[in-house]
Amino acid sequence: MEVEVKLRLPDSTSHQRLSTILSPHHRKTHFQENVFFDGTNAELSSNLAVLRLRFYDLDSHSVLSIKAKPIISGGISRIEEQEEPIDPAIARQCVAEPWRLLVISSSDIIRRVKEEYNLKDNGLVCLGGFRNVRAIYEWNGLKLELDETHYGFGTCYEIECESSEPEVAKNLLEELLNSNGIHYKYSEVSKFAIFRSGKLPM
Repeated sequence: MEVEVKLRLPDSTSHQRLSTILSPHHRKTHFQENVFFDGTNAELSSNLAVLRLRFYDLDSHSVLSIKAKPIISGGISRIEEQEEPIDPAIARQCVAEPWRLLVISSSDIIRRVKEEYNLKDNGLVCLGGFRNVRAIYEWNGLKLELDETHYGFGTCYEIECESSEPEVAKNLLEELLNSNGIHYKYSEVSKFAIFRSGKLPM
């Protein structure tokens, strides 16, 4: 179970201001490309599951993941997650020809997708995706991820923090933002849900 605090920032100015405040704690920045898949009859999305390929830093590496049963409330997201590394060259082939994902016999995720969601060997379609710039900081014992997410219809800004004590992490983050006059809202939906809706959250 992945548990994260997710706070949405209103605009690029707030994002830049927070980035400047956190700059002494910066560790690295990743350029991510996220590509999503579903069954030809929406077998995954109809069961609140998401199959994703994520490419990092111009295909330096890539990860296959499945997320399921998301719950997000009060700025805290809880979701079942399973991840596996995958060769970027193979992953790119799978984007071009989604059926290739389902014939990766060594993957526990693919085995699970076939069994739980009853997908056949040619039963995947590529939904497209979005790009994300993720700056990672280590601050007050927390790993913070500051996101600038580029969709085809606009850009969103968000700060995330995975934590086993999400209420504590949320309080620390809110104090940081409030003390620096940075407005925020609790994230109410996932990046995937925003992508599928085709519009930015209000």
